[in-house]
Amino acid sequence: MLSLTISHHSGQSLADQIVAGIKRQIDDRHLRPGAKLPSIRDFAKSQNVSRFTVVEAYDRLVALGYLQSRRGAGFFISATAAPTEAARSASSDDHKRNQQLVWLIRRVLEADDGTALAGGPWLPNSWLDEAGIRQNLNALARKNGAYLLEYGHPFGYLPLREHLAVMLGTLGINAQSSQILLTQGTSQALELVIRYALKPGDAALVDDPGYYNMFGNLRLQGVQMLAVPRNPDGPDISVLEALAAAHRPKVYFTQSAMQNPTGTDMSPHVAFRILQAAERHNFTVVEDDIFCDLQAKATPRLATLDQLNRVIYARSFSKTLSGSLRVGFLVCRQDLAHELADIKMLTSITTSQFTERLIYLMLVDGHYRKFLSRLHERLGEARLNVVRAFERIGLELFVEPADGMFVWARFPHIADSLALAERSQGDGIMLAPGAVFRPHLERSPWMRFNVAICDDVRILRWLERAASAAAP
Repeated sequence: MLSLTISHHSGQSLADQIVAGIKRQIDDRHLRPGAKLPSIRDFAKSQNVSRFTVVEAYDRLVALGYLQSRRGAGFFISATAAPTEAARSASSDDHKRNQQLVWLIRRVLEADDGTALAGGPWLPNSWLDEAGIRQNLNALARKNGAYLLEYGHPFGYLPLREHLAVMLGTLGINAQSSQILLTQGTSQALELVIRYALKPGDAALVDDPGYYNMFGNLRLQGVQMLAVPRNPDGPDISVLEALAAAHRPKVYFTQSAMQNPTGTDMSPHVAFRILQAAERHNFTVVEDDIFCDLQAKATPRLATLDQLNRVIYARSFSKTLSGSLRVGFLVCRQDLAHELADIKMLTSITTSQFTERLIYLMLVDGHYRKFLSRLHERLGEARLNVVRAFERIGLELFVEPADGMFVWARFPHIADSLALAERSQGDGIMLAPGAVFRPHLERSPWMRFNVAICDDVRILRWLERAASAAAP
């Protein structure tokens, strides 16, 4: 039987008290393996705390190995609970830093239809081309071939790689099909690079704020992250230079266009200086261009300027075609592409030839280009409406993005947006607080907003109430 005493006046946070209390009862064997804990709602009600606090505590206990989460069933005491003290300490250090990332990712993936994902990472299903996918899926299914049964080529489906080489040419990136490695989305592409280039204890430069999922991956791999502040025109070059000189990083992970979460584009001047710094300090630049197809008018990429000398270019179709198909790719020097293909084979054998063929059909039939044109218009209108609404509400924008789906904004008189995210949960609105986008999870007043979702009247009304409550 779970028995806790929680003080709302303690110097220790409520989540810390819950974690410590449950850990103590498990360690003392008062709670036995397999026992079910109260639901999040029941626990929050009985202890007079918010559901967000309970979610945070339960997620931390899952990460520490004390609890197991069974979807649809609840949280249970792990059969391997109460590990050794040394293992607990090491695990706690790692997972405590990832707790807010776990919270955001899990909440987004498990959100029900009634939750408004104000800061969500993708477009609504209604904005995507489900009919086009079904049409090409039917066409592909009618074709005879062993591709339905066999593993694919280590580099991926050749006709798709050849077509991607042509598409890259429109960005000014000259690459052969043998320099292109197909992956299971951009996430696997980045993971392959991490496995190849970094080992525990190595240093890597990252944007601050930046891509939270990659930060979690780097942290799990024991990589030291060097935070480079993101300015409206790109990374802060003076900080980057100082960090590179002091720590000799092996890699810099960045986005040059429609950066997640700020929506900023890197200026040509800053891009040139990054490449000069990479040459001077001998590090590789990994350019994540996952949002490329959301840009109405293409701008030069780092890979365009560098021509894949020191730049590894990563991209996928999950943001515009389907997050379920999971088709992405890496582009780099040919010798490096072979090294990365070896790691891909060792870790996942190969990627799905079926989904790669499906993506190929969608790209070459001309339908995708027309779909993107309509999508650019719709995003442009949504961005304009959201910017106007935010200005009226009193939200401050980091920049007004030219393209893409993200706006980075804050309330001027609120120092930490995490408290707002907690409050919004109870009203069925999920905000994306700035702390989860920072490499070391420091407080942040900023929040990421998705313009394709923020036309929801519930979100705008909630923000209006929050603005009134925050006014001095």
